[in-house]
Amino acid sequence: MSEGYLGTIKNEFFYSNDWRYTTCDGFITKLEKYLIWFKNKRIKRRLGCLSPKEFMLNYNQY
Repeated sequence: MSEGYLGTIKNEFFYSNDWRYTTCDGFITKLEKYLIWFKNKRIKRRLGCLSPKEFMLNYNQY
């Protein structure tokens, strides 16, 4: 399960950016923003077209 998660992060975040002129602090900042987006905004068809956060909020109501 974690391999799929990390693979998605590599494909969507890491490989799609040019990191030549990015500092470590800049990379960490961009990664934090991406992970917040991934959790709160990214729509997953498998989750009924909800973000992971929306899915968990709805799941916990039942």
